[in-house]
Amino acid sequence: MKKQFIRQITKTIFSLIALTIVCGFLVRTLTNSETLADYAAKNPELAYKEPAEDNHDDDVVIANEETATDEEAMPTEPDNSENTDSADEDSFGNDTSDISDTDEPNNSDTISPDRTIYQEGFYYEPLSDDIKNRITGISYPISESEASSLDLLNPNTINDDQTLAISYDDLCYLSVLHYDFNGNVQTGELICNKGIVEDLAEIFYELYLNEYQIEKIRLVDEYLGDDEASMEDNNTSCFNYRTVPNSNSMSKHALGCAIDINPFYNPYIVTNRAEGTTTVSPAGSDAYVDRSASFEHKIDIDDLCYRLFKEHGFEWGGNWKNSKDYQHFQKVVE
Repeated sequence: MKKQFIRQITKTIFSLIALTIVCGFLVRTLTNSETLADYAAKNPELAYKEPAEDNHDDDVVIANEETATDEEAMPTEPDNSENTDSADEDSFGNDTSDISDTDEPNNSDTISPDRTIYQEGFYYEPLSDDIKNRITGISYPISESEASSLDLLNPNTINDDQTLAISYDDLCYLSVLHYDFNGNVQTGELICNKGIVEDLAEIFYELYLNEYQIEKIRLVDEYLGDDEASMEDNNTSCFNYRTVPNSNSMSKHALGCAIDINPFYNPYIVTNRAEGTTTVSPAGSDAYVDRSASFEHKIDIDDLCYRLFKEHGFEWGGNWKNSKDYQHFQKVVE
């Protein structure tokens, strides 16, 4: 019995020894025959390094970032095998030698220091050089001797010895928001007399808050100063240095003191009783001459637009006796 027990123990021991030998062979084979002793001999700085305190992952990340920074800052020897002109090119071959801070727009150069912001989206300011260039020879006349300097077919001119009734300094540029006929918010621009610019900013802001629809608010210069074309397009506009139609009298628009709102739906009607004729402007707006009819965008005494302009001291052309200008509001400025 005792011998049988010894044989069993001996057999178990030999089995363990054989298993150890096999495992060792497999480990050496899979690790390219490198033992822990071999690894330690090759990497003594790691194998015998003292363990660091508080060795967190964050420390490893920081160390890597510092190493990358040092590498980027490290000067390198120039490669003489490449063209030295490539120093001014990025890795994609794009020439960067002319890149400067001027590539980014400088808002301080485009926003007038004299700009007054009434509400978000509503501001006014003196005419900039860009605006002056847009309107000169169109809504703002130029002398005949200077007209040749403009690339305009039929510039708006005055005689060289004639004095304009208004100067650039008397005018303001006004930017407003408004709802168009589709109910979408649009940005509109006007040029007006500085004496009424605050009134217009307040009026158009109230119209905007009430979602009052105005189809277009553009400078008449986009229509080459053609008031009839602007009205036919139902464009709301203000300044235009011109005379009253069929007259030699200067219009209040020439002073920037008058504005036309949705003109196609609110036409200008002149009746010649002696001849029994009636002229309607703009052309094609005859359907809106009958003010007793009900239709959209009609200005009358119950209309919000009418009430706001009257509250600000404007005169309405719809109240005139000899003619009716339902689109027109004007105000005398000192």
